[in-house]
Amino acid sequence: MRLLPAFFASLLFANSVSAADLIHFWDKPQHGGNSFNRLPPDQAYFDALKGYGASWVRLSYDKWKPAKRDFLIGDADKYEGIPAQDLATLKATLDRADKAGLKVVITPLSLPGMRWAQNNGNTFDGRIWQDEVWWAQAAAFWKDLAAALKDHPGVAAYNIINEPAPEKNNGVAEHASADAMGAWYAGQAGTARDLPAFYETVIKAIREVDPSTPIMADAGWYAAADAFSYWPKPLADDKVLYSFHMYEPYAATSAPNMKRETPYAYPGKVPFGDADETWNRERVAAYLKQPVDWADSHNVPRNRMVAGEFGCMRRWAGCTTYLEVVLTSLDDSKLHWAFYSFREDSWDGMDYELGSKKVHWKYWDAIDAGEPDPVKRKPGPEFDPIRKRL
Repeated sequence: MRLLPAFFASLLFANSVSAADLIHFWDKPQHGGNSFNRLPPDQAYFDALKGYGASWVRLSYDKWKPAKRDFLIGDADKYEGIPAQDLATLKATLDRADKAGLKVVITPLSLPGMRWAQNNGNTFDGRIWQDEVWWAQAAAFWKDLAAALKDHPGVAAYNIINEPAPEKNNGVAEHASADAMGAWYAGQAGTARDLPAFYETVIKAIREVDPSTPIMADAGWYAAADAFSYWPKPLADDKVLYSFHMYEPYAATSAPNMKRETPYAYPGKVPFGDADETWNRERVAAYLKQPVDWADSHNVPRNRMVAGEFGCMRRWAGCTTYLEVVLTSLDDSKLHWAFYSFREDSWDGMDYELGSKKVHWKYWDAIDAGEPDPVKRKPGPEFDPIRKRL
């Protein structure tokens, strides 16, 4: 009997240390995958990702069936609290990931005033970048969520929002020069389009209830690797990870390219920005050096930089070579990364375990029926660039 109090005290101490030291999970490069599934992943899903050697998963829940209009936030048009049913579903999913030995980065695709386009009739929702009233609602949501999850052992970071785009439709081109982006930001600082200021607002709310859990902040322009260029300084919090995504050149790596009579090749000349450019190993490395250069110039350690997503269409002839080049560059800089995506049950385009052939018709039938994905994976060379590095 005398051992019980000490035993429980040791558990409490271990949990408190774990919570306080979560930032140290990120001290060395961590490799994982993205989970953007339509159904909450089961235990076999997380076990399989861990089985490949992954240490973390970037988990999005916006495709899951919500208790109200929008999962977890209730309604992006008016946040009034987290629906208990949605929170229970998320916690159970986190428990499964934790049981598999994976750390989780919670990643919403929607916030109040910013409903994810695919849940919004494929229409961009930029209200949050037009009126700071939505900032307050977003901060309230994240404060509630952090209070609910701060002690969960599986949570390694809060990714405030996936792929923000306050620059969209506002006078600065995607992939504009650093000078052009800097000039744009100088005119937007202090307004509702000030992305760093938005992050500071949300982080302040989170820290009122959770002083320890790391926070992940995506760059602007849909988390483009060149969009940290206009940030004048890092965020004030000392437990922030800075995330960017890599699908460039998008004209070649994305689904529309597969419909071209002659798809853009890799390596090869591809439209990018307002010109055609030759994309090869050197161009990829130069592009991915931009967020690293930003970090180095502001004394942000490399182990606080994350390639939160990267990928290409698995049936694209250049995909395997492209993945190898991207991963080589990321690993050379000793960055954290998570590939897109692992066993996505609503879109097969970047599910590299499926190889380069068409997916079985049962995959699409399961989507129509709202049932789990029945397709068995048998990874081939398309998955090798990722698999050998996990």
